[in-house]
Amino acid sequence: MFVDKAKIFVKGGDGGNGIVSYRREKYVPNGGPAGGDGGKGGDVIFRVDEGLRTLMDFRYQRHFKGQRGERGKVKTMHGANAEDMIVRIPPGTVIIDDESDAIIADMTQHGSEIIVAKGGRGGRGNCRFASASNPAPDFAENGEEGEERSITLELKVMADVGLVGFPSVGKSTLLSVVSAAQPKIGAYHFTTLTPNLGVVDVGDGRSFVMADLPGLIEGAHEGVGLGHDFLRHVERTRIILHVLDMSGSEGRDPFDDWKKINQELELYNPILAERPQIIVANKMDMPEAEEQLELFREQLAAESDANHQIVPMSSLTKKGVQELLYKAADLLETVPDTRLIEEVKDVAERKVYKLEEEEDRSFKVGKENEGFYVESVFIEKFMKRVNLNNSYDAIMRFARTMRQMGVDAALRKIGAKDGDIVRIGDYTFEFFEGSDFYYHD
Repeated sequence: MFVDKAKIFVKGGDGGNGIVSYRREKYVPNGGPAGGDGGKGGDVIFRVDEGLRTLMDFRYQRHFKGQRGERGKVKTMHGANAEDMIVRIPPGTVIIDDESDAIIADMTQHGSEIIVAKGGRGGRGNCRFASASNPAPDFAENGEEGEERSITLELKVMADVGLVGFPSVGKSTLLSVVSAAQPKIGAYHFTTLTPNLGVVDVGDGRSFVMADLPGLIEGAHEGVGLGHDFLRHVERTRIILHVLDMSGSEGRDPFDDWKKINQELELYNPILAERPQIIVANKMDMPEAEEQLELFREQLAAESDANHQIVPMSSLTKKGVQELLYKAADLLETVPDTRLIEEVKDVAERKVYKLEEEEDRSFKVGKENEGFYVESVFIEKFMKRVNLNNSYDAIMRFARTMRQMGVDAALRKIGAKDGDIVRIGDYTFEFFEGSDFYYHD
């Protein structure tokens, strides 16, 4: 089954906790703190694998979570960093963040990688907090939580040549004739519901990948019919083979079909109107096809000044098929593979080294019921790293941080007094105006 869209959840591994430990050796009095740092959590990395052609794997597995870093060890030994989680994706996958709707990456080159969820940093052991005023700290940090996000994967088929046209004009039949692909073929509209890929051997040592794309109808750029499910894949093709039923067997005018399809492509993405195109006059074995072709040439000349390539052929008798392959291969040689150029450019832009933005330390204080509250992303994140349950030293460190940030002064300004209850996240503290300290409730 071909799957070209998937919604998944990714989470980087949590960092390992730092530990509290002391050096205890014979003949070494007052050995001091020796708790090591925790290891870094594993990143979730997406890697392009050209052997994949679909997002089928993501239909059954929708959650990807990195491993947790190892906790710190005694004798100031660092816990092991967790191994990264490598997730394989097919070339042509666009990664979109669900919350912001921003494109994280557009992955087209085999072997390229991107970190979609970073692992958390390991917590520091108590040896990191030793100072002249506190030579034996009795606390350590917890590991930082890994980054988590919901993302959408959209696959845009990576093919050199894309077959476009109304339903039942012979696109699938043409693909089955020129390649080993075996698309579903039927005498009714929308036989092809998903893209089919085939490798075409031209016969002179050249080859290319051809995609039989689902049929278009009027209004597709607005999502009518298969709509965007089809047009998404046309963007990736280097050249377009516009297949027309020149016999008019379904009662349609070939020239009118040609104009409508091109209009849909342009309305969806103006760049597609500039994509090199070969007009494939199919079903030339049918009665009146020659007359229709002459009329089409006259209408095309009157409508457009451009020199369009028209290749008469029949998928049934295979007449003209080889000529079409030669023309497609010749045209491909003149069209640079901009998909790769754009990917390399994008990767180069991502590798520009920038200083990390300073963490936002803003906070908000206010009154609630008979107490007060403090809201701050930085403070709540800091509290998760500091173990407030078991260590008086950790509480004192937290209190000093609050005072340095100006939280104490802000609470006093809105009326906080000795003994008042202050809520921060899931914790409550008792405020002491004299010392500006918070004590865990």
